[in-house]
Amino acid sequence: MEFTRKSNSRDRLKINQEGEICYLTFPKLEETKVVKHLFTTRMGGVSEGIYSTMNVSFTRGDDPEHVKENYSRIAKVMGGDPSDFVCSDQTHTVNIRVVTKEDAGKGVTRPRDYTDVDGLITQEKGLILSTFFADCVPLYFVDPVNKSIGLAHSGWRGTAGRIGEKMIARMEESFGTRREDLLVAIGPSICQDCYEVSEDVAVIFQKEFGDGVLKPGKADGKYQLDLWKANELVFLQAGLKEEQISVTDICTCCNGNLLFSHRFSQGKRGNLGAFMKITTQEEDYGNDINL
Repeated sequence: MEFTRKSNSRDRLKINQEGEICYLTFPKLEETKVVKHLFTTRMGGVSEGIYSTMNVSFTRGDDPEHVKENYSRIAKVMGGDPSDFVCSDQTHTVNIRVVTKEDAGKGVTRPRDYTDVDGLITQEKGLILSTFFADCVPLYFVDPVNKSIGLAHSGWRGTAGRIGEKMIARMEESFGTRREDLLVAIGPSICQDCYEVSEDVAVIFQKEFGDGVLKPGKADGKYQLDLWKANELVFLQAGLKEEQISVTDICTCCNGNLLFSHRFSQGKRGNLGAFMKITTQEEDYGNDINL
C-alpha cells in the first residue's frame, strides 16, 4: 500500500497492518507507551459499495450489521470490546465532553444521551474515545504525566473557533494537565492544495490567523485554505512548542482510494475514525509496514 505524502511533515505517519485492518499511527504518541491510538483507512472492513470497506458511520446509509462488524474489528486492534467505544456527536461546534465510565458504549452498543459534542477528554483507562472524519481535521491530545487524553473534530468552523486551544484549557481544568507536558497531533485530513473555500471563509481565517494559511484559489473569489497550518498555529499560540506538535503528512483527498474524502467522492462515502485510549500496560502496536 502506497500513500501520496506531503514532504513538509516533521512526524511521518506509520502504516500498520493487523489482521485485515490497515491503520495509521503517530510515532510520537506511540512512544509515550501510555496510549493506544489509530486512524482508520478504507481497508479491513466488511462494508460494500461506496462504504467499502471500513466505514464507521451508522448514519450514512450503510448496513448497520456491517458497521457493527467493523467496530468489532477495530476493538480487537485496540485491545478492547465494542462496549468500550465512546463516540462524539459532531456538529462543527467547539463543545467538549468529559467522558467517564458511565459513557462506555455510547454511539456503538447503546445510544448517546448527549448532542453537539465535537471534543472528548478522559482519564478513564480502557475507554476508547471515537471521532469521525472524511476531510476534517482529527486532533489528538496526550498528557503522559497525568495520563489523560483527548480527541477533537476540527473542521473549518472548529479550527476558526480554536477547538484545539479549548481542549487544552478543558484538560487543564479537569485533570490538572500542564501545557508543557502535552503532546498533540494533527491527523490525516484535507491538504491546502485540495481545500478550496469561498471568500467569506477566507476572510474569517485571514482575520484570525493572517495570510499564512491562505493562497489564491483556482478561480476568482476562491482561496486554498491550510487547515493543518491553522491548527498548528492554534497550538503554538496556546503555548505549545513545535516539538510537542505532530502534523500529518497524508491528505485524505489526495488518497481518496485509500481514505474516505467528501471532496474526492463528491459526498458518496463512509467515514474514517480516530480512536484512542489510555492503556494499563505496554501494548503491541501492530506490524509497521513502512519499512
